[in-house]
Amino acid sequence: MTIFKEAGGGVRWPRPRAPRQPGLDARARCRPSAQVSGRFSSEPAIASTPPANAQLLLAEGSTSPPRSQEPGEREEAPGAMASPLPARNPTEVQMSQLVLPCHTNHRNELSTGQLLKWIDTAACLSAERHAGCPCVTASMDDIYFEHTISVGQVVNIKAKVNRAFNSSMEVGIQVSYEDLCSGKHCSICKAYATFVAQGPSGSKVRLKPLTPQTEEEKIEYSIAAERRRMRLAHKDTLKDLLTRSPRDTELETRDGSGAVPAEKTRVESVELVLPPHANHQGNTFGGQIMAWMENVATIAASRLCHAHPTLRAIEMFHFRGPSQVGDRLVLKAIVNNAFKNSMEVGVSAEAYGQEMCVSPRHINSAFMTFEVLDQEGRPRMLPMVAPEPGDGERRYREASARKKIRLDRKYVVSCKQTEVPLSVPWDQSNKVYLSYNNVSALKTLVAKTNWALAREKEKVRMYTLEEDKFLSFRIEMSVCIMASQAFSLLSNLRRRHEWDSHYASAELVQKVDDDDMIYHVVSRMHRQESKLQDFVILASRRKPCSKGDPYVVAFRSVTLPTHPPRAEYTRGETLCSGFCIWPESEEMSKVAYYNQATPGYLNYVTTNVAGLSSDICATFEACEKFLLKNKEDLISRLRDF
Repeated sequence: MTIFKEAGGGVRWPRPRAPRQPGLDARARCRPSAQVSGRFSSEPAIASTPPANAQLLLAEGSTSPPRSQEPGEREEAPGAMASPLPARNPTEVQMSQLVLPCHTNHRNELSTGQLLKWIDTAACLSAERHAGCPCVTASMDDIYFEHTISVGQVVNIKAKVNRAFNSSMEVGIQVSYEDLCSGKHCSICKAYATFVAQGPSGSKVRLKPLTPQTEEEKIEYSIAAERRRMRLAHKDTLKDLLTRSPRDTELETRDGSGAVPAEKTRVESVELVLPPHANHQGNTFGGQIMAWMENVATIAASRLCHAHPTLRAIEMFHFRGPSQVGDRLVLKAIVNNAFKNSMEVGVSAEAYGQEMCVSPRHINSAFMTFEVLDQEGRPRMLPMVAPEPGDGERRYREASARKKIRLDRKYVVSCKQTEVPLSVPWDQSNKVYLSYNNVSALKTLVAKTNWALAREKEKVRMYTLEEDKFLSFRIEMSVCIMASQAFSLLSNLRRRHEWDSHYASAELVQKVDDDDMIYHVVSRMHRQESKLQDFVILASRRKPCSKGDPYVVAFRSVTLPTHPPRAEYTRGETLCSGFCIWPESEEMSKVAYYNQATPGYLNYVTTNVAGLSSDICATFEACEKFLLKNKEDLISRLRDF
């Protein structure tokens, strides 16, 4: 039985299926019949039929939008009787599913295809709560499955809209399981899906903006723009990596074992789209298509290893077209490449009408990574794959490139900031992900709410944030300059020595693109030291994505083979630092500098925080003078900027 807990913890009772409405694109879902707001209840809401007073219960609670939190305002401590519970995200949807035998595979574990259907359903309901109209699944980011789920356990899915753009929105999904006997809870995966709102005849709908309330929501809202940027660059990243990779990829030799022809793993299956597979408009659910694709991919993987594989990851994929009730979906899968302990299976879905002689409509393509586990749960060694000439060899090479990209995304993008090394090697293949990590780390720091005012000197205010193993500081002031002008001046590190006495020089090593530059910086942090420090810094800059966003200039250390540590310098590193610039009016801007202090920088920061030095404040005052002096020179150039 499915239980939906929407934003206020109320229960959405099943409603009769609405009549079909023609003219909407595929995978458009029926939006929830009731939207409930109010207090969240953690008690289980399980019932087979609605009680007599169900309508009264559903009518309770406020339907007004949550009040925006004032700067510096903090939530009341839990249990405070005088204060109401903080407002919940109105787009949040919670689903709880008890895993039954009909949901499982041969190992009595929840089928991944079934889980994908539940994920897609919960995410769509969240998207439609915000849009107020049918939505279609446009894409799904990488999903890494950390654990399996057994019969009798409960799957808990929470979905909410992170950010709305023009006609698309990002929905964040968290999946965990609950063991009812032991009370144990464990995370399964985290996913991000993009949905598009559609009006009559498939027209796009302009979405209302979303206002984040909590610290977590503000972080997700801010970083959503970076994830969107990364999705758009995904194809170019793969193409660029393949262009620079050697054309001749030799087959791996593994203990003299022979390679299995890829053709032996090929699977083709057809599915007839019936009314239970579709929504009230007759369009196939995206989650159902994903489940069918997972099924044929599992069969292809089994034919290589002659065992029952476990799905570990699904690569970012996009829905490219619609399908309706009555369509024949032809699903094809083949093992593209087998590595030592894992294999990649490529799978596609094509739609035909009743006349299958006509050209098919391409619906979706996906790449899934499988492992085969032994009795101890460790990955087994897999046989090699011999690709087919032509397209098979192309897929073989692309699978190797995608493996590198997956590793880059998983260990650079998905890791917490504390888990990423200070200096990550930079190369062309991971440039998108390092840029993402650079900007998202700064945006995460900016969104923190527990900053404390440490010092105030005239117009300059200094704040500190003590969290985990890091001490961070923020220093800000209002400056009489346009935000775009300040952004242009502060994003050029070659001019920083004009206002920052710690900078001796900054050489532009590489222009990655218009928004990302790599500099070699020489500085002297402690004037009494005779030996200079040097840094290799990735500078990533971003203009506002929408109204209310700041201009961002983010810095982090990277390593380059062309600039190894040298004897005359002490190699320094920066983990997370940069500027955020908010327009306050046409002529005024708030300029803020953030820095997450590394061990070599910590003594300098604490001396300034304690008031034993005013060097940081003096440097920032010099920054203001630099901005005011140079803003006039930029007016003519900014017309073309």
